[in-house]
Amino acid sequence: MTEEKSLTGRVALVTGASRGIGFAAARAIAAAGAHVIAIARTQGGLEELDDVVTKEGGKVTLAPFDLTKLDQIDAVVASIYQRFGRLDILVGNAGQLSPLSPMAHSNPKDWEKTFAINLHVNQRLVRSCDAVLRKSDAGRAIFTTCSIARERKAFWSAYAASKSALETLVGTYALEIRKTSLRVNLVDPGPVATALRAAAYPGEDVTTLPRPKDVAGLFVKAASPEFIGNGELIER
Repeated sequence: MTEEKSLTGRVALVTGASRGIGFAAARAIAAAGAHVIAIARTQGGLEELDDVVTKEGGKVTLAPFDLTKLDQIDAVVASIYQRFGRLDILVGNAGQLSPLSPMAHSNPKDWEKTFAINLHVNQRLVRSCDAVLRKSDAGRAIFTTCSIARERKAFWSAYAASKSALETLVGTYALEIRKTSLRVNLVDPGPVATALRAAAYPGEDVTTLPRPKDVAGLFVKAASPEFIGNGELIER
């Protein structure tokens, strides 16, 4: 993979980096010159990312843990500050799809898990990362969303509601930091051949869909110091 070195010297934190869009985004951001701190639960996927990034001449630090253990987010961000003195890029990408079912039949534990990953983790990332992002000359916070947040579709209640809440959270944050050098945006990559997509549409022909690497450039664009949009929805 070759990318213009538009992020040389930047420090990036990417969640959900062990597979799919998070893996591709982390790889592309590293290829563009940033040092990536990659978070995910899956050790094997992170090690694969390490192998790929290192082979391509990039820099990555692995942080394998469960994001729902929110105190560990604080600890990782504190370590980033101690080592680098700042954070330039935050990519809140980790996502959770609850089983698709009628709302009245939904499992409360599935709802809680979906909101924990899609909303509460990202709120904690904002809380933990805000101060260190402001230490950057051009901090960039990017969160992955989906068009379902702006639609009404039967059986998608938990995922749609959590993504809609995420978009409200990000839009509010963007207003709060508009007078700083920090910029906060959403990326909607559209339908992509990922495990989450396959779980939602098991009969779909994945050969008709873009691959995660095809949308990774959206994250590089939003992470660039030259991108000054704030509170925007970036789509493929």
